[in-house]
Amino acid sequence: MVVVMKPGTKQQEIDKLVAQFQLQGFQVGITNGVGCSILGLVGDTTTLDINKISINENVERVMRVQEPYKKANRKFHPEDTVVKIGSAAIGGGNFSVIAGPCSVESRDQITQVAKDVQASGAAFLRGGAFKPRTSPYSFQGMGAPGLDLLLEAKAATGMPIVTELMSPKYCQLFEDKVDVIQIGARNMQNFDLLKEVGKLSKPILLKRGLSASYEEWIMSAEYIMAEGNENVILCERGIRTFETYTRNTLDVSAIPAVKRMSHLPVVVDPSHSAGMYWMVEPLALAAVAAGADGLIIEVHNDPQSAKCDGQQSLTPERFDALMKKISALVDLTGKTMVK
Repeated sequence: MVVVMKPGTKQQEIDKLVAQFQLQGFQVGITNGVGCSILGLVGDTTTLDINKISINENVERVMRVQEPYKKANRKFHPEDTVVKIGSAAIGGGNFSVIAGPCSVESRDQITQVAKDVQASGAAFLRGGAFKPRTSPYSFQGMGAPGLDLLLEAKAATGMPIVTELMSPKYCQLFEDKVDVIQIGARNMQNFDLLKEVGKLSKPILLKRGLSASYEEWIMSAEYIMAEGNENVILCERGIRTFETYTRNTLDVSAIPAVKRMSHLPVVVDPSHSAGMYWMVEPLALAAVAAGADGLIIEVHNDPQSAKCDGQQSLTPERFDALMKKISALVDLTGKTMVK
């Protein structure tokens, strides 16, 4: 349920109403919008009488929310959420590019790529230390030593790092060392993991599952937010369809649709969407035009020798050329490019 307060309502009156709802066992989220405050009630609101709430002279209107997600619902939070990480930000008109290799392979590799993508205008460094792979015989990542190399690259550039968490047992390690924790597509509905990262303080980048609906995707974000961590970034990375030409199929329509359903920022991964480096540019530009709040792009200084996903990685030179186009298009959309 959403309770919209009248413009100019005094804070003490808002606090009084919030206390009444809390005494009835509801969680209440408060959003201070332009000119008014909005109360979002979480719980079994079927017991509440809308007419009785509307009698309050400070209440503008009351709406029941039919969707199963509450905290992630735009009705609860009309303003776009802005996730801030150091001096960088994603959402609310802030556009950020996250770039780096699929996996951390060596000190020289990750540090050099970090310097290259930063010079081209990327705001975040990505790199996999723990890698979920389809085959148990494929490179699984360097593990904890890979995190240390990411930290060295961060020290050399100042860029916040984004990397994937696969197991609850590493939550504290990631809380201590990582700036943005990525939950991959295969773990989008690993609810035990979602609950654990919901208890952390670091922002969570939540990738859409291989065949997840919009509602299922947002409900996974709700799991995280319900535990207290409301800094969630949604990532569209392509879904599995009948088409076999591309690795996945980028669902561009997800961007405006999900931004209408939820206040959370939406970024796009054009690298995993197609699985081919030459398709990254057109898909990235399409995502910007459709309203994405950012991009996550794989960049490798030697794609032919990459231990994983070299075929979808851009060279630093190709990435630099693409960033010039992205920057120009972001300006046209009215967003601010964060560097």
